[in-house]
Amino acid sequence: MAARTRRRANAADASRRRRLPMRLTLPVLLLAALMAMLMLRGYVHSEILADHRIRPEAASDRVPEKILDGGPVIDTRGGRTTSLRVPDRHVVLTFDDGPDPAWTPKVLDVLKKHHAHAVFFVTGTMTSRYPQLVRRMVAEGHEVGVHTFNHPDLSYQSKKRVDWELSQTQLAITGAAGIRTSLFRPPYSSSADAMDDLSWPVTEYIGSRGYITVVNDRDSEDWRKPGVGRIVRNATPGAGKGAIVLMHDSGGDRHQTVQALDRLLPRLQQQGYTFDNLTEALNAPSAHTPVAGPGLWAGRAWVLLVQAADGVTGVLVVGLAVIGASVLARFALMLWLSVVHARRVRGRRFCWGRPVTEPVSVLVPAYNEAKCIENTVRSLTASEHPVEVVVIDDGSTDGTARIVENLDLPGVRVVRQENAGKPAALNRGLANARHDIVVMMDGDTVFEPATVRELVQPFGDPAVGAVAGNAKVGNRDSLIGAWQHIEYVMGFNLDRRMYDVLRCMPTIPGAVGAFRRTALERVGGMSDDTLAEDTDITMALHRDGWRVVYAERARAWTEAPESVSQLWSQRYRWSYGTMQAIWKHRGAMLDRGPSGRFGRVGLPLVSLFMVVAPLLAPLIDAFLLYGIVFGPTQRTIGAWLGVLAVQAACAAYAFHLDRERMTHLVSLPLQQLLYRQLMYVVLLQSWITALTGGRLRWQKLRRTGVVGAAPGAAGERQAA
Repeated sequence: MAARTRRRANAADASRRRRLPMRLTLPVLLLAALMAMLMLRGYVHSEILADHRIRPEAASDRVPEKILDGGPVIDTRGGRTTSLRVPDRHVVLTFDDGPDPAWTPKVLDVLKKHHAHAVFFVTGTMTSRYPQLVRRMVAEGHEVGVHTFNHPDLSYQSKKRVDWELSQTQLAITGAAGIRTSLFRPPYSSSADAMDDLSWPVTEYIGSRGYITVVNDRDSEDWRKPGVGRIVRNATPGAGKGAIVLMHDSGGDRHQTVQALDRLLPRLQQQGYTFDNLTEALNAPSAHTPVAGPGLWAGRAWVLLVQAADGVTGVLVVGLAVIGASVLARFALMLWLSVVHARRVRGRRFCWGRPVTEPVSVLVPAYNEAKCIENTVRSLTASEHPVEVVVIDDGSTDGTARIVENLDLPGVRVVRQENAGKPAALNRGLANARHDIVVMMDGDTVFEPATVRELVQPFGDPAVGAVAGNAKVGNRDSLIGAWQHIEYVMGFNLDRRMYDVLRCMPTIPGAVGAFRRTALERVGGMSDDTLAEDTDITMALHRDGWRVVYAERARAWTEAPESVSQLWSQRYRWSYGTMQAIWKHRGAMLDRGPSGRFGRVGLPLVSLFMVVAPLLAPLIDAFLLYGIVFGPTQRTIGAWLGVLAVQAACAAYAFHLDRERMTHLVSLPLQQLLYRQLMYVVLLQSWITALTGGRLRWQKLRRTGVVGAAPGAAGERQAA
């Protein structure tokens, strides 16, 4: 019994492990729903499964003579081979290819004006998209017939495809008007005497499915747009004969058709003609059969799904266009303001103020950083600027504090505390710092000798309260590292130049940042209200009126996550923490002064480009895939390559500013296809956590210590 219980428990544990987590399940479901809607929209817009082949004329020796010499109404139901003509002085106007939202209402208005009825042979695609027009046709006494779903030449199609075309069109008609119809007109058909050996078997099969095939006596040729007078002449029966007249209410500009109809109807009515639908003209039972029960609900569900697919994809296309334009505008703004920033800070006469030479305190919060902490501390002791180093051991269990103490380096102190989190560790370090300028860095980061000096020079301007340094990826040799390297150089540092000029820097990186002690004390120090304490404190400083700037030469080399799971954990915390910080400081949008300026400039920019726009990443690739497969392929690929070229230009300029090798940009296209999707899922998971009221804990990343001394890295960069 005990063994059986253990097996059941193990099976339950294995089942839980196999279950897809919500952070993956929801994005997969959303992407699947999006692709389903795109496929449905492509189907009803004749972009999927459409067949535009038209078979040339063939011999007609197997077509019965009585069909070739008979009327335009062909009945092959139940094995019959009969045809009918419309009685004299009766005209049945037929309109193909609709309904069309522009021209069908005008045709209906003219028919209503002259008290005439007609037959509309509708396609399933147009009926699904504009069901209200089919509903109006039936309500005003017109008949509708099946003209297939997406207008293929049925002589090319299998019986299965023919059945599909019929059933899908009937489903759309049922959903639109609650009826079925027994009338059918094949695409590309003409008069009865044009029936050939290829179209006749289709007509026979259509009859076996319960349909009456309707061709025509008179072709108005309105599709040629020959002029109103010519259309009227083509549609006029000869010598008082009856006729079925072919016209069109869709497929292009039909203003000549509408004008010809308005002239034809009163002229023939004065000659004693009546304009009936087909069964009225033949004095036969209605071709319409009401549908109820499951069939009706299935039709309505189909129409609803098509409307939803059209609506959702329409909104997405508009949203994609708006976001795309915004992103391109952001690229342009980012490039322009980066040029402005580079020219300003690199000018010969540029100066922040008096040189800052007094010592500064460097705070290094550390939790289980045994593999990295020695490199970090030694890089600080090699600084060209006088520093005191305060390592705050936040309850490490791997001997981090002991490693630092055993180094016995001058100017380096260790402060121990129980594990309380990074904000608490920084506040503890701030309380133990001796100097008025405080530099903060991560325990896995190394500084170049000039980093601290470059980082603190902006404090020569008394309005500056904080400075963001230039964080760089030290382990960039792997593919994931190279992608993050591109992101850091382009997405972070180029952004910071733009935000510096706009005076709304959203984040001072935890890897390399400096603060004026009085500024920190005025805003209450580091807060643990959010998981992005660096973003939180930066926004708080803006709201307090301090200026936050970017020091491009203050380079710090940090260890980026080397696995997908580690990258996931880091970006999940960043995304969720950023959302928390935006929500916490949302009141700035209504403030006055510096706080209001940041709220109305900085917060919208951060919200749009860090929280909202990334959610559309899979949408871009979904449309890319759809366009490549179903067309227009060349335009789709061209548009994507155009956007990629803009991104590449921005990235190349960013690499030029940072004097980085361009070889890493080879992986940029792959980054756009794969890395962006990962960031999307991370952001979506953050949204889920935020909307469900979840509380994310700090997640410690595993370090490898691969980033060595900064001078070597810098030397490698300069040699390159």
